[in-house]
Amino acid sequence: MSIKNKFKTFFFLDDEYDYKEEEIVEEELESVKQTPKAQPAQKNNIVSLQSVQKSSKMVLVEPRVYAEAQDIADHLKNRRAVVVNLQRIEKDQAKRIVDFLSGTVYAIGGDIQKVGTDIFLCTPDNIEISGNISQMMQEQDFENTRW
Repeated sequence: MSIKNKFKTFFFLDDEYDYKEEEIVEEELESVKQTPKAQPAQKNNIVSLQSVQKSSKMVLVEPRVYAEAQDIADHLKNRRAVVVNLQRIEKDQAKRIVDFLSGTVYAIGGDIQKVGTDIFLCTPDNIEISGNISQMMQEQDFENTRW
C-alpha cells in the first residue's frame, strides 16, 4: 500500500472511500508503464528524381551570327554552364548577343560574368560563381609590364 493510500484512509471513513477503484487505476498505470512505447512512424528516405543531377556540363560556344544566341539560351535553360567566346564576331552583334544572354540569365536566376577579352561565362541558378577572374588578369598584366 502506498503512502498516498495511507493518507486517504486516515482522512476518509471506510464507507466513503472506494478502495477497489483506486486499485484498478493503479493496476492500469502499472500496465501502461510496463508496455513498450509505440515507435513513431519512420520517415522514408525518398528523393525526387528531378532534384538529383547526374552530372553538370559546361558548354563552350563560339557564335558566328546572332541567330546562335537562342542555342546558347537553350543550354542555359537546360541548366548547363556556357562559356561564350565572342572574339570572332562583329562588335555590334556581340553586344546584341550579350544583351540577349543577360536577359535569359536574369529570367532563370543565373549569373553572367566577363572572364576575358570578349569571353563570358553564363551560368544557371544551380551553379554559383565565386571570385573574379578579371581582377586576377589585371594583376598579372601589371606584373608582366613591370618585368
